[in-house]
Amino acid sequence: MKILVTGHKGFIGQNFIKACPATWDISTYDWVDRPWGYESLAKVKDMDWVVHFGAISSTTETDVKKVMDQNLTYSILLFEECKKYDVNFQWSSSASVYGNKTTNFKETTHCSPANLYGKSKYLLEQYIKNSEKLPDFAYDDYKSKFVIQGFRYFNVFGPGEDHKGDQASPIHKFTQQAINDGVIKVFKNSEYMKRDFVPVEKIIDTHLRMMKCNKSGIWNVGTGNAISFMEIAQKIAEKYNAKIEEIPFPDNLKNHYQRYTCSDTDLLDRTLRSLQTSELLDSI
Repeated sequence: MKILVTGHKGFIGQNFIKACPATWDISTYDWVDRPWGYESLAKVKDMDWVVHFGAISSTTETDVKKVMDQNLTYSILLFEECKKYDVNFQWSSSASVYGNKTTNFKETTHCSPANLYGKSKYLLEQYIKNSEKLPDFAYDDYKSKFVIQGFRYFNVFGPGEDHKGDQASPIHKFTQQAINDGVIKVFKNSEYMKRDFVPVEKIIDTHLRMMKCNKSGIWNVGTGNAISFMEIAQKIAEKYNAKIEEIPFPDNLKNHYQRYTCSDTDLLDRTLRSLQTSELLDSI
């Protein structure tokens, strides 16, 4: 199996490569290693899969050109190359496409992203959907000439977050605060802020399992459970004998902060069940 992985230096990219079988032929591409331009486009010809993790993942980034160049324009060029050579394509989307005005996180729910990062991810989804004339977001029964799979990650956490700084998961940040300072800082009213925290291992497992599936679509990847920031802080504080300090909610986050996320996992669950059934029948 020949795989091209973009964003291999990032949190999820690093974990993905570690989990890949040693027999796979893996090539890598990272934006920071190459100048912008068509000549720097990753080479996809003869690949079996392109797994596109590369993106500016900061939800507070405000440089429109920077985000659109990397998250949208480059991603479109990469997708078109896959289309040209019939190379299967997986890419990272995000639960941020849903925005902060819904509690219904189903793939068919109307999306209203509230930050630049979420908008860039949603625009890419729309481009791919319209380019391939795909029926809807929940098109897991649609079969194209090559496989197209997008995954809306919920709040991912796990090993390898150290370099993410303020964009690291609350679980990582709270743990580091407890270890280093003995004090965990949480926003006021954090007991009412709930997120679907999904381990990076589940993200990677989904990517790998779905490579065995010939269905195209966009799927949520989460746990289906929402846990409050305060519950997380209390659990970590108890583990490390740390204190909890409530701090004011930042003004710059008020208009686009997701106070609640909870993945509807039905579509992915059904897809993986059908894959498991198919694998079982093939073994008979």
